[in-house]
Amino acid sequence: METLVTKWGNMSLDDREGGEVKLNVTERSKNITIAAKILTKRALNTEAVIRTFNPIWRSKNGFKVRNMGNHTILFIFDNEEEVEKILKGEPWSFDKHLVMIKWYDYSIPVQDLVFEHVTLWVQVHDIQTNYLSREIAEKLCEAAGKVSTEPTLAEVDRGNVMRIRVTVDTTLPLCRGRVFTLEDGSKGWASFKYERLPNVCYWCGRLDHFDRDCDRWIQSTGTLTK
Repeated sequence: METLVTKWGNMSLDDREGGEVKLNVTERSKNITIAAKILTKRALNTEAVIRTFNPIWRSKNGFKVRNMGNHTILFIFDNEEEVEKILKGEPWSFDKHLVMIKWYDYSIPVQDLVFEHVTLWVQVHDIQTNYLSREIAEKLCEAAGKVSTEPTLAEVDRGNVMRIRVTVDTTLPLCRGRVFTLEDGSKGWASFKYERLPNVCYWCGRLDHFDRDCDRWIQSTGTLTK
């Protein structure tokens, strides 16, 4: 549907309405914005969203919230460092539903934003001790998504477990692990465990919907969803 902004060219304007007003870059807001998509079909309560994240994010000067509809929310801050910290703190959830976030610079309309990726900590289990290294863990995790190589997101060695930061595609099932082959030809299985996961579809392993919205569940039960 066309907005009023796109229709103005067809309107009959008087001198007051048609006079040009130039908007300068220096007059733009200096605030920093996070766009968030909450993966739920329930109606969002903006006040509940604020109550959830206010004590978690502990913003020095707080933040403003704008509900843009279609389960999309803008979080507006005045501190860039706080925003960077929040973005690096993924995953976030609201009422056990995944909250997908990204930096928003207003270069495109909110409704055109695509939310398909989230960054998670992946625990890599069952690697033999003599092969327990960041390089090997990263190689295994390439099947799960895009591996982060930022020094600040380095892995933590927990005995025989490596933690790797990975950006996963939420439209694909979570990768459960990876088969590996040793130099002697023997094979093994490295299993992946994802930290702080919100609701996940246990039928197909995807994060962008839940069990009752899954095609596999619908086919197996013959249920029609509304």
